[in-house]
Amino acid sequence: MEKKTIWDLGRDSVEVFRSKAKIPLVVVLDNVRSLNNIGSVFRTSDAFAVERIMLCGITACPPSPEIHKTALGAEDSVAWEYFESTEECVRRLKDDGYCVCALEQVKGSVELQDFAVESGMRYAVIAGHEVHGVGQAVVDMADRCIEIPQCGTKHSLNVSVSVALAIWHFFSGFQGGCG
Repeated sequence: MEKKTIWDLGRDSVEVFRSKAKIPLVVVLDNVRSLNNIGSVFRTSDAFAVERIMLCGITACPPSPEIHKTALGAEDSVAWEYFESTEECVRRLKDDGYCVCALEQVKGSVELQDFAVESGMRYAVIAGHEVHGVGQAVVDMADRCIEIPQCGTKHSLNVSVSVALAIWHFFSGFQGGCG
């Protein structure tokens, strides 16, 4: 097998991508401190046509060389907004009709593979700080809590990896496709 060239991939321009339909998913970053993780979330959100990213609290915003290092330009293609507080962001999303899902290990959570994505629904998935996770006040506001089951000795995944798994689950659940 021969590897595809950049021309074989037929990627859209930023302008074309911005005008295309997106999956009805918003990613909320609750006080994520690593600019590399933020950039990775942008890149994954671009890959799977996420509607937009909400950057909250201490989460840094573009433009930033450190975000760009992992986003590789996705910070220009994916729509984003900044909120001083994640609670403010969640209130707005709920007012706009989103089902708000905290990606967190909590009692009574639903395992990711058991979470059924419903057609016609709009979702927001919240990922939290690399050490402390999603803040408790934000968890309390969520409509659902989703947990990624794990079998190893560590109790968590890198936040950008967790977001990537969640995005893939929603993308697949919406019968995802890029075109």
